[in-house]
Amino acid sequence: MILLSYNSESFEYDAYALLTSFYPEAETKQCLSDAPTAAADELHIHASGDGEVLLLFKKGELFTRDVRYEFRAEQPGSHEWKWAFKLFLYDSLADYSGRSLPWGGLTGVRPTKLILGTAREQGLKEDALVSFMREHYRVSEAKARLGYRIAMLEDSLLTPFRDGGYSLYIGIPFCPSTCLYCSFLSYPIAAHQKKVDEYLGCVEKELAALPEIMGGEAPDTVYIGGGTPTALSAEELERLLEMLRTYVPLKGEGALAFRPGIGGLREFTVEAGRPDSITADKLRVMKKYGVDRISVNPQTFKDETLKLIGRHHTTEQLREAFGLARSEGFDNINMDLILGLPGESPADVEHTLACAEELSPDSLTVHSLAIKRASRMKEWIAQHGAISGMDYEHAMGMAQEAAARMNMQPYYLYRQKNMAGALENTGFAREGKYGLYNIIIMEEVQSIYAIGAGTVSKRVYTDGSGRIERCDTHKDLKLYLEGISEMIERKRKLFGRE
Repeated sequence: MILLSYNSESFEYDAYALLTSFYPEAETKQCLSDAPTAAADELHIHASGDGEVLLLFKKGELFTRDVRYEFRAEQPGSHEWKWAFKLFLYDSLADYSGRSLPWGGLTGVRPTKLILGTAREQGLKEDALVSFMREHYRVSEAKARLGYRIAMLEDSLLTPFRDGGYSLYIGIPFCPSTCLYCSFLSYPIAAHQKKVDEYLGCVEKELAALPEIMGGEAPDTVYIGGGTPTALSAEELERLLEMLRTYVPLKGEGALAFRPGIGGLREFTVEAGRPDSITADKLRVMKKYGVDRISVNPQTFKDETLKLIGRHHTTEQLREAFGLARSEGFDNINMDLILGLPGESPADVEHTLACAEELSPDSLTVHSLAIKRASRMKEWIAQHGAISGMDYEHAMGMAQEAAARMNMQPYYLYRQKNMAGALENTGFAREGKYGLYNIIIMEEVQSIYAIGAGTVSKRVYTDGSGRIERCDTHKDLKLYLEGISEMIERKRKLFGRE
């Protein structure tokens, strides 16, 4: 057991994130205390707001140091002091554990945003930027170079979106079943079928209010996610897409025909996701309404793992669904894979990557398994113990090599809490097949108007202030349905049109 005590809550997030990255399977307890308390089984850290950090290790070794002096930081409690504390803690944990983390002391979800900002502010090219990231953040050279490469590509792709505008997200919180690792809002559709009609009615009310709230402005991209949108029937899916055609304003000529004969969007994605929800009639409905990007997600090509994680389809059904999407004319198909699923070995990862190469998607999103508190995976680990002893960094390297063989390059990256190997999620794509909405939402360059239960709208101000404001909708389906008027008013207030 690891004990973390501190006399200021400002330490809590960074210290806990670092500890769980170094010791992902250890029990970690936290408490507010003015002084070190009872010893822990493994490690006790006490952080004090007056500038002193005390680390008591199991072996009896004692570290104590004045962070202000050691790092020449500013006033205790300042941003500089907190970063000095974080670096000291990282270095101490690295010395004690005998290992380093690929992203060093970084615990945020958007490392590419930091890399691009640093490169711009200091005028750093790749080699100088890599050196800076290694010295100031302890990021490995490989990850610093990956981050720089992605940040530069993202910067060029985001140019059309930096002067304002918004993207539209619609959440469909229904799935064929809930996967073991999933923490997203997901209601099994068979048990909630009677609520689907009412839910779509509320989505329509939100869409009907959009033109007035956004002053007639048209979105740049549309993303329908979930859940699994294709858990809807073909008729329900057509009803949803017809709503979009009816209510959503459009700008001049664009990349796709959102309405026949009228201008379009830069990107229109539907997260088809589950192969067991994909049918020819649903694909034809999406094609009819101008959807130009979909996902067909295997996560793994091992049938035993699919059964374990609660996905009610086989790898053969995945191949059939993918082939069906190709035959219906979809030429921008993404695949999601997860590294580190329960019981999987490096050989399983190699097999999954070989199968993905055989199907040859247009983009590939590779996730390091993240253990979310809201997922059933937490309970599974409590019952079965550690997931695997896989070398996650090697597995991610194999994925990068497979993507390169498919002529894909990394184009976006983000991190989450409790990720296997303290790694990252990376999107790879062929030229012209980048998921623009993915970059927009991660780099926060444009407002997001989000519709549906459990969604979060985000207003990004373009006045140079860097200000971002958010509002959410109820996660509970019943509360969302009952409070739809309130949900609409939250957006009206957020976007300044009360």
